[in-house]
Amino acid sequence: MAVELCLLLLLFCGSTISEVQPIYKLPPGTLDFGFVPAKTYDTGAYHEPGPIGILFKIVHAFLYLVQPNSFPQDLIRKLAQQKFGNTQGDYQKAIYYEIGFIVSAALGLLFILLLPLVGLCFCMCRCCDNCGGEMHQRQKKNADCQRSCFATFLFVASLIISVGVLCAYAANQHLTNQVRGAKKLVNSNFKDLKIFLNDTPAQIDYLVSQYNTTKDKALSDLNNVGPLLGSRVQEQLGKEVRPALDAVLTMAGAIRETKEALENVSVSVEVLQEGTERLHANLTDVKMHLTNTLNDSACSAAQAASTCNIIRNSLNQLNINANFSGLPGVSSQLAKVNDVLKIDLSSLVQKGYAAFNDTPDLVVNQTGNILSDIKNVLESIGSNITTFTKTLPVQKILADLTIYLTQSEAYVQDYFPVVEQYDFYRWLGCLILCCMVVLILVFYYLGLLCGTCGYDKHASPTTRGCISNTGGNFLMAGVGFSFLFSWVLMIVVVLTFVTGGNVEKLVCEPFEDKTLFKVLDTPYLLNQHWKNYLSGILFKNPNINLTFEKVYSDCKENKGIYTSLHLEHLFNINEFLNISMYTEDVALKIEHIQINLSKIILLDEIGKENLLNFSSSGIEGINFAAYLTEINKSVTKVDLLSFANDLEARADQLPKGALENALKGHANNIRMIHNQQVVPLEQAMSTLNQSIRLLKRTSSELMVKVKNVISAVNAAQLLINNNASLVIVQETKKYMDTIVGYFEQYIEWVKESIAMEVAACKPIANVIDTAVDIFLCSYITDSVNTFWFGLGGSSIFLIPAIIFAVKLSKYYRRMDTEDVYDDTENGNNGYHKEHLYGIHNPVFTSSVEQW
Repeated sequence: MAVELCLLLLLFCGSTISEVQPIYKLPPGTLDFGFVPAKTYDTGAYHEPGPIGILFKIVHAFLYLVQPNSFPQDLIRKLAQQKFGNTQGDYQKAIYYEIGFIVSAALGLLFILLLPLVGLCFCMCRCCDNCGGEMHQRQKKNADCQRSCFATFLFVASLIISVGVLCAYAANQHLTNQVRGAKKLVNSNFKDLKIFLNDTPAQIDYLVSQYNTTKDKALSDLNNVGPLLGSRVQEQLGKEVRPALDAVLTMAGAIRETKEALENVSVSVEVLQEGTERLHANLTDVKMHLTNTLNDSACSAAQAASTCNIIRNSLNQLNINANFSGLPGVSSQLAKVNDVLKIDLSSLVQKGYAAFNDTPDLVVNQTGNILSDIKNVLESIGSNITTFTKTLPVQKILADLTIYLTQSEAYVQDYFPVVEQYDFYRWLGCLILCCMVVLILVFYYLGLLCGTCGYDKHASPTTRGCISNTGGNFLMAGVGFSFLFSWVLMIVVVLTFVTGGNVEKLVCEPFEDKTLFKVLDTPYLLNQHWKNYLSGILFKNPNINLTFEKVYSDCKENKGIYTSLHLEHLFNINEFLNISMYTEDVALKIEHIQINLSKIILLDEIGKENLLNFSSSGIEGINFAAYLTEINKSVTKVDLLSFANDLEARADQLPKGALENALKGHANNIRMIHNQQVVPLEQAMSTLNQSIRLLKRTSSELMVKVKNVISAVNAAQLLINNNASLVIVQETKKYMDTIVGYFEQYIEWVKESIAMEVAACKPIANVIDTAVDIFLCSYITDSVNTFWFGLGGSSIFLIPAIIFAVKLSKYYRRMDTEDVYDDTENGNNGYHKEHLYGIHNPVFTSSVEQW
């Protein structure tokens, strides 16, 4: 029941996905949907063992030496399919794989069987005064060396045993500490699972609520259909309309410039005609007065005659050069242009601009009904999504799952003290085993201490001190307890070695490199009728490619559970939330938008007629050559200022007197005429020159230019009236793509959120990691393996410790008898004297009596 409820929740997590494929590929504006709300999971499914990790690595290396073979996938598959043993090679492969464990376990069993027997035989042998049981020690010259070697070897063996028992104790204590601290990790996993359940509805609500972002953006674009669609249409049409209207506006400016130019020509010609007549009269008077002056008798003098003749000969230059009296007038052309200007062409063009600029308003007015229908569709989509989410039994599913999770947590909390109690029993049992070894070590260390400190090299074996004798007894006590406890220790070592080693090799290592998942994903492994077991359990369809490895990897990466479990095969939400149907409806409604721009008049017939009248105003008939010929001439034949300066210079050549003064007066008069009459005439000629040249440029192919302008306006008007529908269709499609693109963005965002963020199944992977990688492998298996590794090493080194302890005890214990030597060697008839040692020596007494 709990599994079914969990699946229903997972299905609901994916209920906002749509399988809609994008209809249009034009990328719309990017929408910001924000971030799906998600809390951080507390559980860190990773265990760092600390300093004891060094021991774990050593044990792993030892297990690799014992079992270097790779994981037997084929054997495990056959075992799971109950096909193991069908072929003879299966047992051979199994034995080959387990050969390291088999050999090690066999050696351990041999140890268990032989050591008690050896101990029993050793005890019986010693009881018969054999095997070192006779309290007699033969004197040897290298006795001190042997004693030192035996003590050193025993001490080294004891140190190794001590290290081993410390390792076993540390592993035992580490396991207990981890079990006591496991409650916090278990609670953390339950907390994450609760977060997983409690946050999923909020995430779904957020996904649903973000439809409003899509809808608001779409409504905003619909409300701004004028600036968006209308402006796009206007922009496309404007590529032809605006240049045409600009050309008309330019032509209107040309008409005004033509009028000004004609007026300037008319005024300038009149000014020039009057000015040249007056200048001609003044120059004639100047020539007459100069002639009279030169006819004076003073010019007959020899000194002045030549100068006067030169001046007299230059008088012909004082005459006008340009003749403007014969230039034709432009009054008729000016009159026609003035008639053209009675109609304000610029105002007509501005009306055309205004009408064209009203395109967005026309679009708004003509799309009101369709946009209203589209808005209703958008509202219906939102209401359908809300209605659909309300119909799902979210609260019931969550309540059931929460109850199940709470019950599970309560069950774990209730039985956790039981686990701790049994762990205490285990800890106590392991501690007793360690204490057995410690007891043996205490006897060995006390024996070494007492024997070494109490040993007197001058004492004979029968006269050794109490401390030395006690040290020897401690060593033999250690030997006795070694025989009593060693087989018990080895039984525990063999059992934990076989169990822990195989768990490490068959579970922990394959789990770490995911080989175990590959075995579980073997087709027809767990169910001979199902190709994929997981999909068969979840979807009742074993043909769906859903593997344990893929689900675990996806959850490990904190992907959404909808993607991890491929729930789309179980729940097709297109049947409940088919947004594609609505987007197609929106697209069809937008495609039916009809916009009529025929009311836009760029330039009416009056404006066109006005342009034609301007082209027929006659300015092209003006005799521009006659004007330019006279304009290019100078006003007078000679530069009056130069003439005046030359006249004054020649006057200076004459003798001082009335003639000189008279000529200088005429020179000043000529300068005044230049300044007062010639300079204004030159200015008038410049104005006339500019105006004539402007008129000449304007009149050049004027009729063709006007016709081209009118043709451009007619073409633009034709585009608006007849061919604008094509432009409108194109821009409407782009507008539709933008609106529909918002929905596509929403769908893609929902898909991505469901795949990566909604109901992220990291807690599920954490539960698996906690159960297998942390509890089973890191806490239990590593600790158990380290325990047997330390305890086993200590047990093995008990054998050399027994040998060295038995050998060494002979040198510490007080003997009942000892060897005697001849006097030739000892200076007393070959025997040690009794009084020398103060103890009874049976051998010495009997020898004396016989002697």
